[in-house]
Amino acid sequence: MPFLNRTQRLLASSRPSFHPVSLPLPFRRLFSVSHLQHNQPRSNANAPRVIFSGIQPTGIPHLGNYLGALSNWVQLQNTAGPSDELLFSIVGWHALTLPQHPQQLSEARMDMLAVLLAIGIDPRRSIIFHQDDNPDHTELAWIFNCITPMGKLRRMTTWKSRLAASKNQGDDVDVDEAGLNVGLFAYPVLQAADILAYKATHVPVGDDQTQHLELCRVIADQFNRNFKAEQSLFPLPTQLNTPSKRILSLRDPTSKMSKSSPDSSSRILLTDSPSQISQKIRSAVTDSIPGINYDPVNRPGTANLLTILAACNNNEDVGETARRYGGKNHGALKKDLTEAVEEMLKGPRAEYEKLRMERAYLAQLAREGAEKARLKSEVTMREVRKRVGLS
Repeated sequence: MPFLNRTQRLLASSRPSFHPVSLPLPFRRLFSVSHLQHNQPRSNANAPRVIFSGIQPTGIPHLGNYLGALSNWVQLQNTAGPSDELLFSIVGWHALTLPQHPQQLSEARMDMLAVLLAIGIDPRRSIIFHQDDNPDHTELAWIFNCITPMGKLRRMTTWKSRLAASKNQGDDVDVDEAGLNVGLFAYPVLQAADILAYKATHVPVGDDQTQHLELCRVIADQFNRNFKAEQSLFPLPTQLNTPSKRILSLRDPTSKMSKSSPDSSSRILLTDSPSQISQKIRSAVTDSIPGINYDPVNRPGTANLLTILAACNNNEDVGETARRYGGKNHGALKKDLTEAVEEMLKGPRAEYEKLRMERAYLAQLAREGAEKARLKSEVTMREVRKRVGLS
């Protein structure tokens, strides 16, 4: 993938905004959606798409984040039609649903922006912005809060798993709700506002966020029903299925790779050095069974390494990858995997290290991205306010 060099970045930063106006900076299916209105405008396969996705600024992304989401963002950007619009947001307000250190969060916001640029998100093609620079998100979230039943939020599973993880509890069914705050409980509503503020038509999300996108569709439909007009205001966003890979922990291949794991050797960060990558892959949990084959149920550790290697090799079929190692051992697999991961990450890593030092450029890009986002969301919010009687 192409990386922006310094000259290209400077050109991007000096490029006139798409809009001359400068404004103030201020997601398992548990219920049916068959009742949703069908008076939405008929979809057209060739119609321009508005694609939205976000990521929390809670530390440097790991290999699972990159292969599962971020690389797909770049692919979407590079294959989007000329009339498609893409918005990628760093969602700081979502990060606040769990305790954060203010200074660390402030730095993480800028670091995440640098990461997005380093992996190939182009500010000349996509709108990149901090969610918390646009208060239209929270205003719309409050209006959505007022039409969202508590029962639907209580059926959400992600807040339970996030709360359990924050308490180091493995069971998210009987999770202790003593530490549950309103923000964490209601954050799927803010997520819906993030999407619908831009009338997004397509949202690339993993399976763990499908339930939230279904809720977003329900909220959009409920608003359209409650505040009827000649034309429905909000589209019902479509889940954009991308070839995402579920990358597991290198130390516990029964769970996802996670930034919150206390064992740092369980994950490979985008900023890890070649020696760190090598050490973590050498220590990755496998098994004592001779030979290599892809069996996620009985050999999860080995299957995880094969999945990563296949993803590094241009999303090669993992079965084909496994067949090449049928007569080899784990040592050979780990050696080749180390080389493939390093080859994949060395470009983004080097670019990130350069970008994170250019704070003025990052701040300028964030301001420009927020202005572009705000110009789009304000159009939506004027109509929202009119329909609910606040204008």
